[in-house]
Amino acid sequence: MAIPVSQNELPPVLQRLLAEPLAAEPMPRRRFLKLAGAVGLALGAYPLAAEAKDEAVPAPLAPTQQPAAFVEIAPDGLVTVTVNRLEFGQGVQTALPLILAEELDADWSRVRSRLAGVAAAYADPMRGMQLTGGSASIRTSWLQYRELGARARAMLVEAAARRWQLPAGRLSTREGRVFGPGGREAGYGELAEAAMALPVPARVTLKEPRDFRLIGQPTTRLDARAKSSGRQSFGIDVQLPGLLTAVIARPPVFGGRLRLVDEREARAVRGVRAVLRVPLDLGGEGVAVVADGSFQARRGRDALRLEWDLDGVEKVDSARQLVQYRELATRPGPRKFDADMAALAQAPRQLEAEFVFPYLAHAAMEPLNCTVRLADDGAEIWTGSQMPGVDAAAAAEVLGLAPEKIRLDVQSSGGGFGRRAMGHRDYVVDACRVAQAMRRAGIHAPVKLLWTREDDMRGGFYRPLHLHRARIGFDDRGRVLAWDHVIVAQSITEGTLFGRYAIQNGIDSTCTEGMRDPYPLPMRLTVHHPKVNVPVHWWRSVGSTHTAFVMESLIDEIAQRTGQDPVAYRLALIGAEHPRYRAALELAVQRSGYGRRKLAPGQAWGVAVHECFGTVVAYVVEASLDDGRPVLHRVTAGVHCNLAVNPRGIEAQLQGAAIMGLSTCLPGSAITLEDGRVVQGNFGDFTIARMPDIPAFDVHLVPSAEPPSGMGEPGLPPLAPAFANAIARLAGRRLRSLPFDLG
Repeated sequence: MAIPVSQNELPPVLQRLLAEPLAAEPMPRRRFLKLAGAVGLALGAYPLAAEAKDEAVPAPLAPTQQPAAFVEIAPDGLVTVTVNRLEFGQGVQTALPLILAEELDADWSRVRSRLAGVAAAYADPMRGMQLTGGSASIRTSWLQYRELGARARAMLVEAAARRWQLPAGRLSTREGRVFGPGGREAGYGELAEAAMALPVPARVTLKEPRDFRLIGQPTTRLDARAKSSGRQSFGIDVQLPGLLTAVIARPPVFGGRLRLVDEREARAVRGVRAVLRVPLDLGGEGVAVVADGSFQARRGRDALRLEWDLDGVEKVDSARQLVQYRELATRPGPRKFDADMAALAQAPRQLEAEFVFPYLAHAAMEPLNCTVRLADDGAEIWTGSQMPGVDAAAAAEVLGLAPEKIRLDVQSSGGGFGRRAMGHRDYVVDACRVAQAMRRAGIHAPVKLLWTREDDMRGGFYRPLHLHRARIGFDDRGRVLAWDHVIVAQSITEGTLFGRYAIQNGIDSTCTEGMRDPYPLPMRLTVHHPKVNVPVHWWRSVGSTHTAFVMESLIDEIAQRTGQDPVAYRLALIGAEHPRYRAALELAVQRSGYGRRKLAPGQAWGVAVHECFGTVVAYVVEASLDDGRPVLHRVTAGVHCNLAVNPRGIEAQLQGAAIMGLSTCLPGSAITLEDGRVVQGNFGDFTIARMPDIPAFDVHLVPSAEPPSGMGEPGLPPLAPAFANAIARLAGRRLRSLPFDLG
C-alpha cells in the first residue's frame, strides 16, 4: 500500500523528495557524519568519497546500506540494532534485529534493539521515505538488514585479520566472536573500535537459507518482558520537566467552526493554565485547554460553553447515506474490469446479493498523543509515528522552521492500524499549533496533546462505508458465466500525493484490491467514489477488509447452491495457476481435520482463503449458534508468507489480526452517524472482541525459502467470511453485512 500525504501540507522541497525517492542517491559525507554523531554510532564509518588518485575505492554506498547507523557494539560485546520502523505491536523490534544478527553471526542473547530517529539512513530502501505500513517492514528491509549484518561482520573479520596479520579468508565467526587458526579468538566488542576505522565493503556474500541458525526459529520478542511487566514506555508516557497537558474541544460535525466561546468557567478550574482557540488540521476550529495534567484539562474542557457554526457543513446520516449509495449503485460508472455480460440473462442459475460494510474506527489501545517542546531556534517532538520524516516536515511547515530544526523522537506505540500514518498528520499538526498558541500566550513549557478515547473515536479517520452489489450467472456445475459487480465507497487516496498513482480511470485501486483473484471469473466491476463529509483513511488490510468477505462469501454460496464441497470447489477454480493459494488452503484443511473429523452437534465448518500484501492466509473455522448468537470455537490457519523469519511472531500477528477480524463480525462493531455526529464514543458502544469471544488457534506455515512477504495485515480479511460461511450453514441463510445481522 502507498501512504497518502497531502500535497498542500508539506514544504515544496519535501513534495519533490517524496515524488522522487532518494534511496538510490548517497548522502553527502559531511551530512552523514553529522547524522552519525547524532545517533551515537559505534561501528563502521561512512566511506570516504573516492579520491581522484585512487580509482580502486568504490563509490559511497547509500545511507540505507551503511552499518554505521544501524549497529552499535559496546566493548562488552552487547549489540544494539537500530530499527527503522515504528514498533506498535507487530514485533518489528525483534524481527529486523534477528535478520541482521543472523548475518552478523551475533550472540542473540547479547542483542538489543532501539527505534530510529529521523534520518535519511532510515528510509525504506524500496520507497525512499521513512515509513511503517503496508506490511512492508520485513518484506522491503529483508535484504537491507541482511546486508547490514554481513557488512558489519566483514568489517569485524577484517579488523581481526589485521590484528593477527592473517588473510581474512582464514577466519570464521560464531555467536559474537571471530576465530582464527592456532586457537586465536576475539570478541566483537574487542574489535569494534578498529572495525569502525575500516571502509564498508560494497559487496558481501550472504548466507544460504540452509545455514540460518536464528532465522526461522521461534523467538521470544525482545520487548516481551517490558510489555508483560508494564515497564514498556509508549508515547503517552512521555514525561518532561514542566510538562503540561492539553485536550481540544472539537466540533461535533466535521469541519465545524466556532461561533462563540465562553471560557470563564473553564479558566476557573484549578490547574487550568490556558484556554486557546486553535485551527484544526481538518479545516475546522477547536478550543485547547492546557492544564497541569489530563484530569484538570478534561475538567476544564467540560466547563467550556461553546456555540458552533455548522452552516454549510454536510451533516451525514448513516441511514440516508445508505439510501444514497444504493441509488448510486444503479448508475453507470468507471470500470475496473469490463467482461462481456451477455451471458448473464441466459444463465441457468442466478444469484443477486447486496453487501454493506460500515465505517470503522481504528480504536488502538493507546489513544493518539503528541508531545512538543518549542525553543527559540527549533522544536523537539515525541510521538509514535509511522512516517516520522513526513511528520517532522509537517511540523516544520506549521512552526515556520527549517526541517533540520525539528527533532522527532519516535516512541513505541500501543497500536495504530494505519491511524498513525496519516496524510493529514492531524495529531502532530494540532499539537504544534497548541504549542504555538501557548508560546504566544507567554507560556514557555512543553505540552502533550492528548486525545481521549472519545476524541479519537468521534473525531478521527475511519475505514469507509462500502456498498457492494453483485449479479452472477452460473451453470449447474458452478461455472461462472458472468459476474456483474458494483462498489460504492469513498476514496481514501483522493486529494493526497499518492492519489495520482492509486487512482486510475477514476477508480481508487485500494478500494478494489482483492476482487476476483485468484479465481478466473468473467467480471464487470463498476466503482463509484462519492464525496462525503466523513474523513476516511486506510484501516488494517485496507480494501481487503471488505473485498475478501464479498468474494469468499459468494464463492462459498455458489458451491453450496450447486451441491459442491466448498474446499473442492475453490481448489478446482484455483487450479494450478496459484500454487501458494493451493498450498495454504490444503495445509489448513489437512491440519484442521476438515472432512475427516466429526464436529460436535450444532457446529459447522467454514472456509475462506485470501491474499494481501504478498501473503496467502486460509482459514478453516468451527462455529456454532448459541441461542442465535454466533460463536467461533476454533480457527485453523494455513499461511504462505514465504520464508518465516520468526514463526512465533507470525503466529502472534495472525492471531491479533484474526481477532480484529472477529471484532468486525460482532454486534455493535460499527461507526454510525446521526445529524453529522458520530454516535459511538468508547468501547462501551463500539464492540471489540473480548476474552470470552476468542477461539482456539492452530497456526501452520507453508515451508518456503523465498524472501518473506508481509504479515501484519493478511491475517484479518479471511476470518470474517470463514466465520460467516459456517454460520450460513447453521442459520440456513447467507450473511450479507458486517457486523453479522441474524435478526
